[in-house]
Amino acid sequence: MHPIDPYILITAVLIDLLLGDPRRLPHPVVGIGRMIIALEKVLRRMFRNERLGGVLLLLVVVVVTYISVFLVLKGAYSVSPYAGFTVASLLSWTCLAAHSLHRESKLVADRLLTGDLQGARRFLSRIVGRDTEQLDEQDIWRALVETVAENTSDGVIAPLFYLMLGGPALGLAYKAVNTLDSMVGYKNETYIRFGWASARFDDIVNYLPARLTGVLMTVAAPLTGLSGWAALSIMRRDGRNHSSPNSGIPEAAAAGALGVQLGGANRYFGAVVVKPTIGDPARELSAASYTGVVRLMYGSMMLFLLIWGTVVSFYYIL
Repeated sequence: MHPIDPYILITAVLIDLLLGDPRRLPHPVVGIGRMIIALEKVLRRMFRNERLGGVLLLLVVVVVTYISVFLVLKGAYSVSPYAGFTVASLLSWTCLAAHSLHRESKLVADRLLTGDLQGARRFLSRIVGRDTEQLDEQDIWRALVETVAENTSDGVIAPLFYLMLGGPALGLAYKAVNTLDSMVGYKNETYIRFGWASARFDDIVNYLPARLTGVLMTVAAPLTGLSGWAALSIMRRDGRNHSSPNSGIPEAAAAGALGVQLGGANRYFGAVVVKPTIGDPARELSAASYTGVVRLMYGSMMLFLLIWGTVVSFYYIL
């Protein structure tokens, strides 16, 4: 495991900011998803013990992903340093989701601002797990803020963290864990046992990045016109008000920075689930809340890159 070349990471970030998710190009996460589907069928037939099958699924998918990326990079660098740099930059790009998160969430916000509630619900259903058919305007703004805040950790800071630590191979291994959790990490009859290992391991690998995201949001808040003190206060008070050990941290920091209240009642597969509230309703959830959390996402990302760049620069100087 080797830290990433700073120029590769900066290139990947710039490509993501300019282009977002490469929809028309082959995407490693699509391949990871297909591998998960195929392996799940095989392992369920081979093992009656669903937990054992789930553990093996996790191990095989993550190890195969890491080794595959490592071998691709080794092959590219054996051709030339330029080929290696290009492949490493492109693979790192596929780990990042800042532009795509902004683009997909903006589709929802734009529909709301034009009064198209049905369109907003439809586009929102593409980026959240909750039922959207009955959501009103306030519920949709809340869902957008929660989604951008949570994915600032999962889709921006965490991938950067693992890319910085171990380059594209570790970055895509992290994405493999994320993909496993999103596909088999459900707490329903089908996956409560089979997906247990993937869900728990996703909690583990996101533990540090989630808390790092909360700290970054707190520092970035005053730089983006929001309240850093309130972000810190609400994160400390309400960061555990979530079923996930990690998601509540960035959501609480964002809620405090914005002065809004998140959490509450949501509907999943027709059943109402009431979650603890996060933050205080000092302000009404609105378009300003959404644009604020997007600024917070970009501010946290840039602050992280600045801190990392400073540390790397001192390392090379010394």
